[in-house]
Amino acid sequence: MILSKKAKQISASLTLDITAKTKKMKADGIDVIGFGAGEPDFDTPENIRDAAIKAINNGRTRYTPTSGIIELKKAIVQKFKKENNLTYITSQIIVSAGAKQCLANVFQAILNPGDEVLIGVPYWVSYPELVKLADGKPVYVETKEINKFKLTIDSLNTAVTSKTKAIVLNSPNNPTGTVYSKEELMEIADFAKVKNLIIISDEIYEKLLYGTKTHISIASLSDDAYKRTIVINGLSKAYAMTGWRIGYAAGCTEIVALMSNIQSHTTSNPNSIAQYAAVEALNGEQSDTYKMIEQFKLRRDYMVEKINSINGLSCIKPEGAFYVMMNISNILNKSIDGKIIKDSFDFSDFLLEKEKIAVIPGIAFGTDNFVRLSYATSMENIKNGLNRIQRFVENI
Repeated sequence: MILSKKAKQISASLTLDITAKTKKMKADGIDVIGFGAGEPDFDTPENIRDAAIKAINNGRTRYTPTSGIIELKKAIVQKFKKENNLTYITSQIIVSAGAKQCLANVFQAILNPGDEVLIGVPYWVSYPELVKLADGKPVYVETKEINKFKLTIDSLNTAVTSKTKAIVLNSPNNPTGTVYSKEELMEIADFAKVKNLIIISDEIYEKLLYGTKTHISIASLSDDAYKRTIVINGLSKAYAMTGWRIGYAAGCTEIVALMSNIQSHTTSNPNSIAQYAAVEALNGEQSDTYKMIEQFKLRRDYMVEKINSINGLSCIKPEGAFYVMMNISNILNKSIDGKIIKDSFDFSDFLLEKEKIAVIPGIAFGTDNFVRLSYATSMENIKNGLNRIQRFVENI
């Protein structure tokens, strides 16, 4: 029997695979420290949990409209107006089972077979696979560490063709922590206008900023940018709600309607209880989020300083999200215990074997000279884990 050729071309998520492996090792009693998880290690704030319990007790456990309850859509509209200077109406909003489903929906809504989508390298692991599932073609745009892994107009012009339909923008960025300035966003918006491209702006980490920069949505920069941008966001990162699976998107009514129709035949509505909890997350007390950000900043600062103190390793200081891309290029092609470290996968595999430290190989994000570390774990784990990484490197 011949199974789906498309499905066979899709790679499994290496980040989820390594995270699952780390959890199993911990469950087996192995003293492993995981730097792979892409989720806050804090509990969902109490007011949000209470709202979910209230929803259950009030019988809010039935089907909702496919694209989300009106209360949540109104809260999202208010959020965009207050925080992003963006004006939407509820018909321009869709709520999905996580931001990942929003992305899957939008690619299916806009792409035809052979359409190309520009994706910066390093990239979040699911972007290329979601494009492929929608019969599109991911086109990779190389970035440089010296430029903080940012897309440039020169690099975009090199990659764009007559088949290019869209560009993916992720700021703050996973896996690099890069945050784009207003001027840089204006250049990309102008590029998209000249080339007539749809902008997919993934802003899931918008609240997780640690420097002087503020988050700017590219959709807010001009009327043209507003019309051609689909903004992707969600509650997973800023409110420690990864398991609640609530994401949302905003854009032109026509595309959002197509996304809703697609969703109606795949998952239907997102979880009803989580939707009511999400209303409280957006409208309620925000102090727990601010406290979480303060802790992330302390962890980031320690991790960056420690990595740059280890001979053979280096990293730039991320401005957002909760990841560090650690440069291992000076380690490659060296050996440990007679084994050659040929690439980022070898580095990660040997590190887990010898020191029980789990990191994500850079090849998962399209670059082999790096590994990604998440600082969404305790400071104790960070200190202990980085000491083990230092010991590992010193034995190479």
